[in-house]
Amino acid sequence: MQNPIQRFVYTVSHQTYSHLPLLCCAATKTKTMANFNSTRLSSSSVLATESSNKGMIIINRPKALNAINLEMVRKIYKHLKKCEKSKSLMIIKGTGDKAFCAGGDVRALVDAGPTDESKSFFREEYTTNALIGNYKIPYIAIIDGITMGGGVGLSVHGKYRVATDRTLFAMPETAIGLFPDVGGSYFLPRLQGKLGLYLGLTGYRLRGADVFHSGIATHYCDSSKIPELETALLNCPDADDVPELLQKFHTQPEKAFSLQPVLEQINKNFAASSVEGILENLKNDGSEWAKKTLEMLCKMSPTSLKVTYRQLELGSQLSLAQCLIMEYRLAVRHLEPRADFKEGVRALLIDKDQDPKWKPATLAEVTEEHLQWFFNKLPDTEELKL
Repeated sequence: MQNPIQRFVYTVSHQTYSHLPLLCCAATKTKTMANFNSTRLSSSSVLATESSNKGMIIINRPKALNAINLEMVRKIYKHLKKCEKSKSLMIIKGTGDKAFCAGGDVRALVDAGPTDESKSFFREEYTTNALIGNYKIPYIAIIDGITMGGGVGLSVHGKYRVATDRTLFAMPETAIGLFPDVGGSYFLPRLQGKLGLYLGLTGYRLRGADVFHSGIATHYCDSSKIPELETALLNCPDADDVPELLQKFHTQPEKAFSLQPVLEQINKNFAASSVEGILENLKNDGSEWAKKTLEMLCKMSPTSLKVTYRQLELGSQLSLAQCLIMEYRLAVRHLEPRADFKEGVRALLIDKDQDPKWKPATLAEVTEEHLQWFFNKLPDTEELKL
């Protein structure tokens, strides 16, 4: 059982990098690839590229595991809007072989507090997630490497998500006093059984083929074949051929889903009507898996656990747009001092003492009034408009 507290990957670097090539598959020089011109210099954190009828976005902060900030979100959104009207398909990928996108720059957000800029990050990020979820041309996310938080939002709502043997997926927000956002309230409840609730509460990491088995990815491709897949997509004469092309490169994983042996236990224990009920079920289960899961949950923010449970419960009955509107309310409230977000980032990412002082400290102390405060509507002028 992995511990997201000890191995949290959100990054805090603010540097830019200029030495990487435009495409990882630069060695494969077809005519299409050669004519694929960047509209940004290679020092840009987002490479917005296009050919005659194809669009591509390359997240280009490899030393920061391609973590995104407000400027990057704006570039991505702008290029998505432009290409939706003029191109036949869109590909999004990350630079390097370590990460597609490891999330957002959460340290900058908590340092800023509830400012207009920090609220703008969430507002514009969620607006981008909504655009991807309703994109009018084929959207192919190549999630090769770490894909967490904001990186999930840039991929999971698209029609096609290609995982590789290097993919590492997680929504580890409860470990830092946040909640699984970027549409987590929409896609997590729609995974098989109670798997989404399990992933959202525990932050459990899915690796490689497990990302496909879980339903997060639509296709699985060996990482060595990704350059060839990109070239084929860029040379694809008709967007209608994309499904067949992706299926050609798809490899049915040899290994079974690693969580298969405990799926029945997940469905049984996480079917409780409250977080407290889940913990009680795990205590009664008594298996080694249940003990480790219980230990993991007890390290998370009690408030985040309750927010996440309710968020996913509500989200199971909402559209993606409605989920994102709800999540924006949650995000704005998590920027306030009374939330655990700042303390979680301090303990895990700044001081790194791994000893957050959650307030309230226990599930029993999280009152209904405190919980509902996160979900209350914002003033009409501040609500997310989609």
